[in-house]
Amino acid sequence: MHTLVADQPHAGRVEFLEDALIVHLTDGRSISVPLEWFPRLRDASAEDRASWRLIGRGIGIHWDRLDEDISVRGLLVPEQALPRRSSA
Repeated sequence: MHTLVADQPHAGRVEFLEDALIVHLTDGRSISVPLEWFPRLRDASAEDRASWRLIGRGIGIHWDRLDEDISVRGLLVPEQALPRRSSA
């Protein structure tokens, strides 16, 4: 039995605050992360941010205009998906 995709969290919609990306999952949870994690989104216009679409039936989000892809799993376990930041 293949359950890999079925067990993954799926995005339903996306919204932005001034300094945060919020992804609402289909199971009712919401994930809020700082835009600092995603410089392309942080620096983008509101119009470009709003041009997202779900990919892989909601396992990821893509912004064509920004050439940005974010996985829901990466938001839930950021230390595995985001570049390491130096602790200066």
